[in-house]
Amino acid sequence: MSGGAETILFEAVSHPPAGLTARGMRWLAGLALGAAAIPAVLFTLLGAWPVLGFLGAEVGLVLFLVALHRSWSRSAEETVRIAGGRLQVRRRDGRGGQEAVELDAYWSRLEIEERPGAVPVLRAVARGDSVELGRFLSAEEKLSLAEALDAALRYYRSPSFDNPQLRS
Repeated sequence: MSGGAETILFEAVSHPPAGLTARGMRWLAGLALGAAAIPAVLFTLLGAWPVLGFLGAEVGLVLFLVALHRSWSRSAEETVRIAGGRLQVRRRDGRGGQEAVELDAYWSRLEIEERPGAVPVLRAVARGDSVELGRFLSAEEKLSLAEALDAALRYYRSPSFDNPQLRS
């Protein structure tokens, strides 16, 4: 094969679930301001008006942290790929951190660890190395990923060749 481009047999990209939309963020801001208005009026009537600055700073800090978390969640992703004989798992978190793990696709097997009351853990294991897959996914999505990835790994391990010279 020339050019160095490797054939991708399987690729799945997952992102964390979207938390608040822009509309939801506006609702949260309105509710936070409304909730802070009640003690603000009460403290103003009691003559403790310096508390208003702290209430405003508290609401601003909460909204800033929620917006920061939304931004980090939007840029986080996990990619699972089978290409070039390798099972590649690449993760990027919202803060710029990256992680990449590669396993030999031929020897890779999937394991699902059921935990009572929690989302199951999906792992790819090959020759003593293991990596967790689908950290952002729900239980149903993990099972779907496991089925699709297992089918792709089986296909990789038993390719079919169509050679016209071997036909009878």
